[in-house]
Amino acid sequence: MKEDKKKPFIPDYLPPKEILWESLIPLIGDANRGIARYDGLLSGLINPIVLLSPLTTNEAVISSRIEGTQASLEDVLEMEAGINQKHKSIKADIQEIINYRQALLFAEQELQNRNITLNLIKQIHFLLMSNVRGKDKKPGEFRKTQNWIGNRGTPLEKARYIPPEPLLVSEYMEKLVKFIQSNFLDRIVQLAIIHAQFEIIHPFLDGNGRIGRLLIPLFLYSKKLLSKPAFYISEYFEKNRNEYYDRLLGITEEHDWQRWIEFFLKAVILQAEDNIFKAKRIMKLYDQLKNKFIEITHSQFAIPLLDAFFTRPIIDTTSILKITGISNRVTVNELLKKLNRTENPPIRPIIKGTGRQPSVYILSELINIVEGKNLI
Repeated sequence: MKEDKKKPFIPDYLPPKEILWESLIPLIGDANRGIARYDGLLSGLINPIVLLSPLTTNEAVISSRIEGTQASLEDVLEMEAGINQKHKSIKADIQEIINYRQALLFAEQELQNRNITLNLIKQIHFLLMSNVRGKDKKPGEFRKTQNWIGNRGTPLEKARYIPPEPLLVSEYMEKLVKFIQSNFLDRIVQLAIIHAQFEIIHPFLDGNGRIGRLLIPLFLYSKKLLSKPAFYISEYFEKNRNEYYDRLLGITEEHDWQRWIEFFLKAVILQAEDNIFKAKRIMKLYDQLKNKFIEITHSQFAIPLLDAFFTRPIIDTTSILKITGISNRVTVNELLKKLNRTENPPIRPIIKGTGRQPSVYILSELINIVEGKNLI
């Protein structure tokens, strides 16, 4: 018997009618409490830009890694510190990660004065895809050709999933944005539906996964559930990658929204706990090192120097000058030497400067916290 030809999927209307709310109530309660606790911590941060910077970069690393990049957090930090990456593929990966971070920061600024709109989503996509792999796939424009999901080289007939046909993409995205801007029974369930529907529509030729994950903190921020768009959920999706994809496919193959929403709520609950744990560890480390930097350096520049290391845990002396505003390179070098002469120095050099090549230093303990190492 001849197999039926696989056809582009026709997305469900929003909101889905198959939601069994009663069974979700415990998860909804825990998810909302988790977000509220995490936002309470965010709201109490005196300098969130400094303290959240490495976590934001790590989210960009992990979300990009889900899509096949190989660069690590340390690769990104080293390149930004001027350490040349030998492999072209890693350099390209790092640029994708930097684009992700810049797109998030741009969207945060925009959302202070506007809602999530089709135009904003396109602008974020343009920033994400500029000058990286996929730059020739119409950055900032909805697709006008059919795409599909499957292993590399898989023909359309054997695709795992075929998104809606191109002529319908704008219509489905308009409906999705209306749903984003609407008031729904529960915001986090609404977010679960939004993320899934975006991935189902797959409106761009490339970069859909990363944009879909970017929408998660942006939605929470736009609805004032978070004081900053700093919810780092990609780590959970990466650890549970097979279930992440299976639950999304369950919607398109069986219209099973229930199991997807349950999966998403559990992801929010567990990632909120992890985000809180890491943020508290970072705050504790900052307070400990603040005292140490002041005691060791006896300098008015102790705190700006510490902030520079928390913004860029691998950093060169030239960048320290720019970030701290210290005008004298000799002053910076003297402060760094003082910090390294102590027992158990908080920072250590990884490249000794020669000629025009600046020295590069690392704050290893901060990187370990962000990457979840040695936290037991």
